[in-house]
Amino acid sequence: MRLAGARVLVTGASSGIGAATAVELGRRGARVLLAGRDTEALGEVAAQIDHAVWHAEDLATPDGVPRLAAWAESAGGIDVLVCNAGIGWAGKLVEMPDHCVSELVTVNVTATMRLTRALISPIIHNGHGQLVFVSSIAGCIGVADEAVYSGTKGALKLFADALRVELADTGIGVTSVFPGVVKTAFFQRRGQDYDRERPRPIPASTVAIAIARAIERRQAEVFTPSWMRFPARLHGAFPAMVQNLQRRFG
Repeated sequence: MRLAGARVLVTGASSGIGAATAVELGRRGARVLLAGRDTEALGEVAAQIDHAVWHAEDLATPDGVPRLAAWAESAGGIDVLVCNAGIGWAGKLVEMPDHCVSELVTVNVTATMRLTRALISPIIHNGHGQLVFVSSIAGCIGVADEAVYSGTKGALKLFADALRVELADTGIGVTSVFPGVVKTAFFQRRGQDYDRERPRPIPASTVAIAIARAIERRQAEVFTPSWMRFPARLHGAFPAMVQNLQRRFG
């Protein structure tokens, strides 16, 4: 798909992977629509992109999705939707507050599904476009002390898989993105820093470049770093063995 001139909506664009992706897409000539919760940060990201527009919206609220969808349509509609907005929480499931479970499912899964449903009809009508869902390696193999987060990211993977089949004859591509550990403020926001030596965190810009290339090449799946594909595939074939390795090595 040609990004130059394409209208792309990026959610979670005020920081991290979303901000880096918006800048990278703008660099490739896309007309970028940014959405996020932080008004000031969105303005700062938009200032780095030619002709970018932005809209502050909280997708955790009941009316956040329809308001964002209406804004995107009023701004001229979109050709590509990059669903990147997401939140995390780290700790034992029994210690996780009930409202945090609901918030993770709402932002990471329900809002993404609702926004896709709200915006997909015009894209199908145009006969071309791309849907991009930023999942996580945690959605492929599961991560200890991140059970709900892993579950929400796994849900995104299956949602994308199903849509890819459903939209096969429409000209719409569907891409799932599976980042590993990324150097962003995500870990501070989830309440626990990343304290392992391996795997080493990668820059958000690396993921952004992978997303842009995936849109251009209409790739179905992208793992970044690319070696993350191996444990994901190994888990699919030998889940018990991978879980034993996780318990032993973390």
